[in-house]
Amino acid sequence: MQLNAFLKRFIGLQNQFQNRIGHATAWLSLTLVLITALVVVLRYGFNTGSVALQESIMYNHAILFMLGMAYTYAQDQHVRVDVFYSQFSAQRKAWVNLIGSLLFALPVVIFIFLSSWDYVSASWAIKEASTESGGIAYLYMLKSLILVMSTLLMLQSLAVMANAYLHIIAEQPTDLPADTEAEGKL
Repeated sequence: MQLNAFLKRFIGLQNQFQNRIGHATAWLSLTLVLITALVVVLRYGFNTGSVALQESIMYNHAILFMLGMAYTYAQDQHVRVDVFYSQFSAQRKAWVNLIGSLLFALPVVIFIFLSSWDYVSASWAIKEASTESGGIAYLYMLKSLILVMSTLLMLQSLAVMANAYLHIIAEQPTDLPADTEAEGKL
């Protein structure tokens, strides 16, 4: 039963990790709103603008979604065809989660990671910057989020599969939403 204990520990740590990232990322939505409001006020109130500010809206938006995907998955709030799933028993839901993660989520995020490696590496090699005059110089860092996003989703897919395994095989699901875990209990 060491495997079960290891899996429970992994799931708990992964959920805590995603919870921290998710909460930090949530604050980006506030910065996104504030910067957008500032751009609008500057453009229509003062007839001026900033390319860097406009690009920072795009950067914030990308960061928000790239870092928020795994958190959304951890919270079981991702897009799913829920017509049948909501009516399934807990055992059947566990099977759907296990098979879905193993056959769909994990292969897709591994593919994204592998196929984007050269793209991100090339961007880092030239320290790619905005093509706009006065734009943000760190486009290569933004592109790195593709690798970060796929890594976070890989880890979360493994946690979902581990939880489904515990439910199906060991009949010991953790079923702890990432948002409600106490750090000291794990």
